Amino acid sequence: MAGATVGNTEASLTDAIAIADNIAKLRAEVPEGVRVVAVSKYKPIEAIRAAREAGVRDFGESRIQEAIEKRQALSELEELRWHFIGHLQSNKVNAALQHMDWIHSVDSLKLARRINGAIGRGLSSPKLCLQVKFAPDPDKFGWHEDELLADWETLESLENLDVRGLMTIAPLGLGEAQTRSLFERARHFWQERQTASQRWQFDTLSMGMSGDYRPAIAAGATVVRVGRTIFGDRSS
Repeated sequence: MAGATVGNTEASLTDAIAIADNIAKLRAEVPEGVRVVAVSKYKPIEAIRAAREAGVRDFGESRIQEAIEKRQALSELEELRWHFIGHLQSNKVNAALQHMDWIHSVDSLKLARRINGAIGRGLSSPKLCLQVKFAPDPDKFGWHEDELLADWETLESLENLDVRGLMTIAPLGLGEAQTRSLFERARHFWQERQTASQRWQFDTLSMGMSGDYRPAIAAGATVVRVGRTIFGDRSS
């Protein structure tokens, strides 16, 4: 048993060193002012602690119960910010508002209304991003551009929402030029919405993951959401 404990300790130390190295390399590429959200879904608490020791403060989760358990296990680290990045089901809204600092995936007017109502009943008001699809993608949720434009006035009338910007995910299988073009289109649309907004601090453009954060940053992302680049291949 003692040998197994030592082995586990050595493995944890090796993992922590690899995570720290990955973060150092990533920070060398990411300009000042671009926030890195470490996508920690499926990752153990020890990996999150290692990333925190290496300077990361923002962590992204896509399952509410897992996020709650991790936040509670790390409750002494008050400086951490927790980002919900998955599809938020209506019956999980209250839990998300209670435990998440950011929700990147507000993907419909129905969901926005439910969040607005829950905040109006006294729940916390996290920072929000509206999820938009800039290319057809049946595997992703979110507004198309024309749909968001049609809903814009109604969204701005929801007085409890703290909408900070847009989030998008590039479809799988795009070439480098197509991905860059999609992200540039997202930036232009975001800038147009910045100008149009009557009440929101529309300063966030969340786009780019481990496979495409470089073109996202080049196109103007203010937030990138990376998991594999920091933690290695997911365990499940």
